[in-house]
Amino acid sequence: MDLGLRGRAAIVTGASGGIGGATARLVAAEGAALLLVGRRREALRKVARACTEAGAGAVSVLAVDLTGPEAAERVVDAATDGLGRLDVLVNAAGASGARPLQELSDADWQEQWELNVMAPMRLMRAAAPVMAAGGWGRIVNVSSSAGKRPSGSLDMPYSVAKAGMLSLSRAFADLYAGQGVLVNAVAPGPVDGELWLAPGGLADQLAARAGTGASPSPSRSQSQSQSQSREEVLAATAARVPLGRMGREQEVAAVIAFLCSEAAANVVGAAWSVDGGAVPGII
Repeated sequence: MDLGLRGRAAIVTGASGGIGGATARLVAAEGAALLLVGRRREALRKVARACTEAGAGAVSVLAVDLTGPEAAERVVDAATDGLGRLDVLVNAAGASGARPLQELSDADWQEQWELNVMAPMRLMRAAAPVMAAGGWGRIVNVSSSAGKRPSGSLDMPYSVAKAGMLSLSRAFADLYAGQGVLVNAVAPGPVDGELWLAPGGLADQLAARAGTGASPSPSRSQSQSQSQSREEVLAATAARVPLGRMGREQEVAAVIAFLCSEAAANVVGAAWSVDGGAVPGII
């Protein structure tokens, strides 16, 4: 299916890996030009090479901390200067932990607010008028199923901030739909990518919280028990999903790419669940 993205220019944040990286590769395969944004320069370059091989029109990278108040203008300027236009913005940057409320400081709450609300707000505030001037645009914010139903496993500030991102998406959708800029969100459930599976990631953290003896930074001598506890956590997580498994980064990226496309011309202000049925609702 031709998504109508050839010749378009897209910004993808969180593009150094995870859902952002998978989205970048998929949009690249549709022939779009890309600005890849993240904190890890070498990881961005690796994704950029994959995007070029996939058929992207042009690819550039920008390593930046998006929580900085001037970062959004810098990103949008880099896209318009380097790619010559701006049609698509995917806000995929994000991270979470699995700590109990008592271990969370005010700084932890503020960090999630800055990353999941203020950073995408600033990027949309800078990018949407540029798209509106051209009469066409797509913005997709990567929220979470935890934003629809607070997670008992993930950091509480993450759930709250992701709910804020959903509200933010709807507000911008109402503001810009009449100018041809369509804003939507996706809400993934647990995904078997680096956020969950990397050493010290969510699987390790949840295993440690469960008192299995796993450590977020296991030693070599702990590797066997760590592996068993990780498997228990991952199996329990998958069992809570009606589909019976965790999602895959490419599956979320496919929905994002559709929402960026010409085919999604009548989708505005939606919060698409891509969670295997994890949240028991139809809205």
